[in-house]
Amino acid sequence: MLQALKQPRGFYRSVARLALPILLQNLITTSLGLVDTLMVGTLGEVPLAAVTLANIPVFVIQLVVFGLQSGSSVLLSQFWGKQDLENINRVIGVGFYVAGILAALFALVMGLFPRTLMGLLTPDSTLVALAAQYARIVGVSYLLNSLTGVYTGAQRSMENPRLGLIVFSISMCTNTFLNWVLIFGRLGAPALGVVGAALATLTARIVEFVITAIYAIVNRRFKLKPALLLRPGRALLVKFLRYSSPVVCNEALWGLGVSLHKVIMGHMEHPAEILAARALSGNIEDILQVAIIALGGTTAILIGREIGSGQRRERVYSMAVSLTAMSTICGVILGVLMIGAAWLILPRWVYPFFQLSKLAGGIASLMLTVTGAFLPLRGFNSVAIVGVFRAGGDVRAAMILDLFPLWLVALPLAALFGLVLQWGILWVCLSVAMEQVAKFIPNLRRFRSQVWINDVTQLVKEG
Repeated sequence: MLQALKQPRGFYRSVARLALPILLQNLITTSLGLVDTLMVGTLGEVPLAAVTLANIPVFVIQLVVFGLQSGSSVLLSQFWGKQDLENINRVIGVGFYVAGILAALFALVMGLFPRTLMGLLTPDSTLVALAAQYARIVGVSYLLNSLTGVYTGAQRSMENPRLGLIVFSISMCTNTFLNWVLIFGRLGAPALGVVGAALATLTARIVEFVITAIYAIVNRRFKLKPALLLRPGRALLVKFLRYSSPVVCNEALWGLGVSLHKVIMGHMEHPAEILAARALSGNIEDILQVAIIALGGTTAILIGREIGSGQRRERVYSMAVSLTAMSTICGVILGVLMIGAAWLILPRWVYPFFQLSKLAGGIASLMLTVTGAFLPLRGFNSVAIVGVFRAGGDVRAAMILDLFPLWLVALPLAALFGLVLQWGILWVCLSVAMEQVAKFIPNLRRFRSQVWINDVTQLVKEG
């Protein structure tokens, strides 16, 4: 594996230049989730479980937006390699249309039917009532967040990940401060609890949207052209749908599948304790996995740029080998840290802050242990699918390789062990981990075949 890491001088400097801002942005975003969890968790396990429940559909729409970013990057990074700024404008325009429509529909459902939606996720009436209060407010925020995400994602594909870092740093500070004010009633404000957390999130999304809009107007490196944004053209629309729609469907169905794991947990014995443990362990997992996520984003940028600029297949493949090797090594290191923290640090120093019961704390440690044990496989699978296959235009194969193990292996096993046989949370966690096992060999074979190396920008003409 160490042999695979050999690259020309300057390669790892480029990786660090791109990966570090992405890593910091993801760290800030996931840290915000942890801060939210900490503040809401001080209200008790039931409010924490309710917010976790309300964030299930939010998680799905976030993944749809991520799918739009990833799908757009297939075209954007290769157009950037060609310095084709007009078609970059068209891609962003289509992204705005799709993200805006989907997020608006999502906000409408969350605003009008929150209790009905939450009732589908758990039979616990107390959790449904609290989750509905949160969902009704926070749903609106993701209309703004989706547009911000499309633009910052486009800038990332154009080797400018610092914009997202700055925007989401300010957003995190705003959200954290307003959480402190509105959840607990500081500085003369009323103590609103879960509703205060939702209002803080909404306000932070408004702030990040305004900052992004101002940057887009004054930025000289890449100027938005309203005529191209509003009328991207049929040829580009066809290309976008061809390469982005499988990615959007991939992320939406993957997010739905992952959310169903939580729904299964919500229908098991002790749902409040399990969901509270999942809320905390999920945030800790996200924080420890930011390096892998950053490598995936960096890989997509570099592979797409190299293909778009006409580099030889051998060079593109060699770069992909190095980057996936790095992600696997990261998975080993982070997995060891995750397991160690789950038993040596978190029970003593972290769980008490979240007022987790002994049962919930034990479940959280169990979840982190299982995730950590399979993290090397996840490191390879994530970068191969998100960074390599998608950047090379191999989006349909990436979708199949990502979804089949989840829907045909992990979910059926989780439902069988958790709901039918009622074997307990350990078996459900192992079922979730089987997704990574089922992905690895097919991903490795596809990777070695090199069929994923394609220039997808050919024949895009002005519409």
